[in-house]
Amino acid sequence: MLAKTLKHLEALVSYDTRNPPRDIGTGGIFDYLRSQLTGFRIEVTDHGDGAVSMLAVRGNPKRLFNVHLDTVPSSEAWSADPHKLRVTADRAIGLGACDIKGAAAGLVTAASVTQGDAAFLFSTDEEANDARCIAAFLGSLHGFNEVIVAEPTQCEAVLAHRGISSVLLRFRGIAGHASGANAMQASALHQAIRWGGHALDYVESQAHQRFGGLTGLRFNIGRVEGGIKANMIAPSAELRFGFRPLPSMSIDGLHERFGTLVEAGAIERYEETFRGPSLPSGDVADAEQRRLEARDLADALQLPIGNAVDFWTEASLFSAAGMTALVYGPGDIAQAHTADEWVALEQLQRYTDSIIRILETT
Repeated sequence: MLAKTLKHLEALVSYDTRNPPRDIGTGGIFDYLRSQLTGFRIEVTDHGDGAVSMLAVRGNPKRLFNVHLDTVPSSEAWSADPHKLRVTADRAIGLGACDIKGAAAGLVTAASVTQGDAAFLFSTDEEANDARCIAAFLGSLHGFNEVIVAEPTQCEAVLAHRGISSVLLRFRGIAGHASGANAMQASALHQAIRWGGHALDYVESQAHQRFGGLTGLRFNIGRVEGGIKANMIAPSAELRFGFRPLPSMSIDGLHERFGTLVEAGAIERYEETFRGPSLPSGDVADAEQRRLEARDLADALQLPIGNAVDFWTEASLFSAAGMTALVYGPGDIAQAHTADEWVALEQLQRYTDSIIRILETT
């Protein structure tokens, strides 16, 4: 099985699916998958701007396997061609091998040696925080009630992870000479700095919050800019920040709090630029019950259960749509997005074997 999976992985890695630029069409890697998934009903959809999805169904399954085919860009730090798979005694090295074409290769191998019901959804927009593929799928009458989303989890079922929200925050000031007595309050940059101090204090006050092995609220101010020079009061300032809440935290409630940390009128614009819900998703009050439902699924499939994780996955989108969702895939997230990205051969073998077993018995 490992030899088959490596052959498929070699082919999948050879296709350039970097995102950005996400120059991906309905041919290429999708032609390869079509050729390998004989006996499947296949529907390929172009959602525009390089976002392409492929749904492959055999029989009448109620469980879906999802894996994204897009990768992050490569860099000059790679020691060899990132699109040519290299196999050593214990690892397979190539762009996307860990995140997460290794899982796609394992699914194709499992499909070729089984006959039972199966459904695979491949997509190409996960790395751009532009979930057109999943949104379109969830907007259709698909008939699935369970989903296993492939991400690098070291072949352990992950039942919970943080959400994510990114925000553009713009402050309004009053231009003037810096010698003025009003400079302290009139400067938009001063308002931004005050907001940052209050935000950091609030985040630290949430350090005791816990859910499923995760602790506290993750937060980062990524960019602050504004003003003209030292002797001029800054008439405007812009700040970009992001936070990653626990499944038991309300994203809307956090926005309300962050939007009121400075005096009224200082904030000119507060815009959420991206949101990814937590896993499990939905009503905060139901988060623990939904986590237990995912645990029951993992137990039924005989998958070892791992710890909750800090990184975000599209499993939360399926969960928000009412499906029981968990994350499960080969590889270690520590290798994802790195130069000379790799996945352990043992992980590929274990993942492929587990998918074969699931397809044969359920």
